Amino acid sequence: MAGMAELERSPLSAGEDNISVDAARAAIRAALTPIAGTETVPLVAARGRVLAADVISPIDVPAHDNSAMDGYAFDGAALRDGVALELRSVGTIHAGHAPAGPLAAGECVRIMTGAVMPAGLDTVVPLELCRVDGDMVRIAPGVIRAGENRRRRGEDLTAGRPAIAAGRVLRPADIGLVASLGLTEIEVRRRLRVAVFSTGDEVVAPGQPLPPHCIYDSNRYALLAAIERLGMEAIDLGLLRDDPVMLEAALRDAANRADAIVTSGGVSAGDADYTRDIIERLGEVQFWKVAMRPGRPFAFGVLHGDDGAHAAFLFALPGNPVASLVTFYVFAREALLVLAGAEPEPIPVLQARSVAALRKRPGRSEFQRARVSRADDGIWEVRTVGSQGAGILRSMSEANALIVLGYGQGSVAAGSPVDVWLFDGWT
Repeated sequence: MAGMAELERSPLSAGEDNISVDAARAAIRAALTPIAGTETVPLVAARGRVLAADVISPIDVPAHDNSAMDGYAFDGAALRDGVALELRSVGTIHAGHAPAGPLAAGECVRIMTGAVMPAGLDTVVPLELCRVDGDMVRIAPGVIRAGENRRRRGEDLTAGRPAIAAGRVLRPADIGLVASLGLTEIEVRRRLRVAVFSTGDEVVAPGQPLPPHCIYDSNRYALLAAIERLGMEAIDLGLLRDDPVMLEAALRDAANRADAIVTSGGVSAGDADYTRDIIERLGEVQFWKVAMRPGRPFAFGVLHGDDGAHAAFLFALPGNPVASLVTFYVFAREALLVLAGAEPEPIPVLQARSVAALRKRPGRSEFQRARVSRADDGIWEVRTVGSQGAGILRSMSEANALIVLGYGQGSVAAGSPVDVWLFDGWT
């Protein structure tokens, strides 16, 4: 998938229902078509939105030659190798005020950061690099070169050139850049609509009494949070029993209302028969299992709305809490960003030294919850946290990274380097 680190080379595993992570990502990416709708929003409401069209700068930035620091502005042509330069200060220029008129030979002007450079002056010597006695400024030889500390007009942006390319998920720095161009509105893609629901007779909504042998629904809340963090519109369709009629009704509703559907539970071997029948009536599924741990039961496909024209992409995640989140991050996160019209940033990848040996068999990708920290020798090191069982959500909460072990990789000796995905910024 675009922007993600490649984990393995194998295209397909033994059967079409047990494909590799890379093959699954490639199949997902090939199927996606970004949404087309756009809207214009105030700049203050644009953070996290996907830029729909290039932002073209209407002005030069900076709009004029200006000083990069507080100091004295002068004509750098007066500098001579090995010879001190003495100049007479004839005034002060503050940022936001008109520059002084033409200066005579041997004159300089006190200037503040951001102030417009007077005509004929091209160099600014910082205050700390010169000696001032009354209105006389002495510059020792070799402390400054001609042209230093001057920002040239348009050196950042030239009028008519793109300032930010379409597809960017707008960050605070982007918002500031657009504001620096004098713009107050920006064209963005409409928010992607993502329907979310959980399934399972054993699952109970938080806040309700917990019957014996049941668990609270953590998946839906984690997934809703993950989707909203991406700046998308999450449609909460609630918690469903293991009932084919309810499941079909929910999938039909989601296919009519949403651009994508994220479900948890109902795709393991015991559930797949009626789930597969329902989805085949409503659309198509490309695969049902991926050679990975945790998260082997994961399905991807497309469901059609009642009008036959609208389609929603289905990401059917496993029911175990950790497997649900891991498969979301591995497959759904970037796919949803692509659907939203974004050019996704890759997940940050770091190589770290494994503190302990890691058991692994080739033929599947593994994602182990871990914590990365700096060792006494200054090297980044990583150790697994808690139980690696697919249902142990606490270890996911305690982790700050995933150790990524590729498809063909075997066990790892203690002290060996491993790839890790850092959570910061995307969990």
